[in-house]
Amino acid sequence: MRRTTRALVAGALTTLSLSAMAQDPVIERLTEHLEVDGQSMPVQRIEPTPLAGFYEVRLETGERFYTDAEGDYFLVGDLYENAQGGLVNLTEQAQNAERAARIAAIPDDERVVFRGTDEPRARVTVFTDTTCPYCRHLHEEVPRLNAMGIEVDYLAFPRGGMNSPGARELQQVWCSDNPSEAMSAAKRDGALEGDTTCDNPVEAQYHLGMELGVQGTPAIVLPDGRLVPGYVPAERLAAMLGLNDQ
Repeated sequence: MRRTTRALVAGALTTLSLSAMAQDPVIERLTEHLEVDGQSMPVQRIEPTPLAGFYEVRLETGERFYTDAEGDYFLVGDLYENAQGGLVNLTEQAQNAERAARIAAIPDDERVVFRGTDEPRARVTVFTDTTCPYCRHLHEEVPRLNAMGIEVDYLAFPRGGMNSPGARELQQVWCSDNPSEAMSAAKRDGALEGDTTCDNPVEAQYHLGMELGVQGTPAIVLPDGRLVPGYVPAERLAAMLGLNDQ
């Protein structure tokens, strides 16, 4: 049986958290004792920040905030560095890096992959729903993207939840003998035949998407972890990847 995406991600995050805790006793203390109104907070991990005396807290719910070393004061919002070239959103940078790492941990056999005949110049990951009109519009651009050297990897995100028709279709896609053909057929309103009972990652990817900030489909994740919501034309996406001038 394949290891699920959530299992891979959980293992990676546990390793990171334990490493940080071993290096900083403040992190260990906060992780064990951070409370609000006498209730322990569901801490996933805590990391130091460039702001002296403050730590970034990531909860199991995906929420993120900052605390002092005693857990007495919280800051909610983005942390910026007043750098020489202008303001740098450090919170966004951390979110992008985490998103990129978690996407990279997904094995190829849990993706539905569309690539051209040549070695790809870039790869984007798209959270998709077969019932989403803009996802279908984006899928029409996939041959053009492949011709431009852009590999498109699909992950499942049934926007109506796991009891929706989209969730069933996505499970059928991942359970089919040829998921890429099934994905294309589903986005053309083709009838899918097959069950939904195989060991598939649809539900795990749906929850992963929510944790990474996906709120609708399509949601495009660039190689550096930036999240681009909605449909993007092929030429614009290539420009965002820095490929138009190469």
